[in-house]
Amino acid sequence: MIRSILAGLAAIGASSIVKPSAGAIEPSKDGIPRDRETKRKKIAFYGNFDSSNFGNEGTLQTILYQLRRFHPDAEVVCISTGPEATVSTHQIEAIPITARLVNWSPKNPTLRVVRKACIGVPGEFLRWAQSFLSLKHVDMLIVPGTGLLTDFCGLWGAGGLYNIFKWSLMAKICHCKLVFVSVGAGPIYGTLGRTFVKLALSLADFRSYRDQSTMQYLESIGFRKDKDQVNPDLVFSFPEALIPTQDSKKNRKCVGLGLMEYVGRYSVSSPTNETYVVYLENLARAVMWLLAHEYDVRLLSGDLRDVYVRQELKELLRERLSMHDQGRIIDEPVLSVENLLTQIAATDVVVATRFHNVLFAFLCNKPVISIAFHHKCESLMRAMELSEYCLDINDLKANGLIDAFCDLEANASKVKVKIKDKVGEFRAILEEQYKLIFDDRWFK
Repeated sequence: MIRSILAGLAAIGASSIVKPSAGAIEPSKDGIPRDRETKRKKIAFYGNFDSSNFGNEGTLQTILYQLRRFHPDAEVVCISTGPEATVSTHQIEAIPITARLVNWSPKNPTLRVVRKACIGVPGEFLRWAQSFLSLKHVDMLIVPGTGLLTDFCGLWGAGGLYNIFKWSLMAKICHCKLVFVSVGAGPIYGTLGRTFVKLALSLADFRSYRDQSTMQYLESIGFRKDKDQVNPDLVFSFPEALIPTQDSKKNRKCVGLGLMEYVGRYSVSSPTNETYVVYLENLARAVMWLLAHEYDVRLLSGDLRDVYVRQELKELLRERLSMHDQGRIIDEPVLSVENLLTQIAATDVVVATRFHNVLFAFLCNKPVISIAFHHKCESLMRAMELSEYCLDINDLKANGLIDAFCDLEANASKVKVKIKDKVGEFRAILEEQYKLIFDDRWFK
């Protein structure tokens, strides 16, 4: 009876696994079936990976590259919010963080209660079993950032705090090493969310945070471990071979303007949100100043959803600019990390809101102004010793942004030297972290 149940669970779990095409899988050595080869290490990554957010995708790309450097033959599985996109982009096996068992979402309130009682609760037991089956042969589960330790999008969804706790606990049940590397945290508004975060982190074999402010935030909610490390964001170790050089064939200087759809409380935003409206208005005024002073403006994105904020900004400018000036606003699709880096490389200075737009600009050695919406932005600029070019989104004024821009341009040469030195320093720190987490002693 028990064997039959486990077999059924395994079959259901297998049906949710998304695998790369046959051509993307390496053949076994010497024609020997894989189960007869020497056992390879199996590593799982957990995160908000669905190819829509380029910061998260850059993180996955980076950690995969570093894993292959240390363990080129390791098996990899990604536990993600968008397994189909993960397989298509990275050609690795992927499974959903939380599988959808029944495709039925009734609108009737009574039927919703029936669905939760008859399908939701029993289905969650099945998901726990699936997570066990997914991790029972995994050597290490790595959580590489991706903005998981917050409840601004809720507790229970695929990227919610409940699931990070569930998978962390299951990793320990399966005797799988649990590693949080260079993660950020906050905001966490609810008591239950804070409990999930503290429980998940307490289960880890290794923890590091991407900045001091994250450690301080976790201490403020009652979580403190003295042996934890503070190491830079993993994207600082993005493969250097994939970072493009600047195209110097330009008639005018170009300013990259990185936009962000949601702001303010770092929660679900609305177009009527006061902070958001003021943010767009001041950016529009700054763009008009840049165009009047012979700069071209290139709109940059950090997420596929940012297409809407680009449209809103252009709508604000449409009645204020001539057709000629509107044509000097470059708005090209951004569909991948590589695409974004190429566009950043074509700029001279970057003004950005999203955290990883700022970080990608540093990788391309571009002077940057950060419009900070979260403590991580302030921490990043402080770590780069460029705090004077960090502006609070809640107090954003066009004149203040223009003043900061003029100062940055005047000091661009010195700033670029500082950026280059800091990026090199952070790469070296992350190299030591990779040596530690990928050490063979973890897998004995």
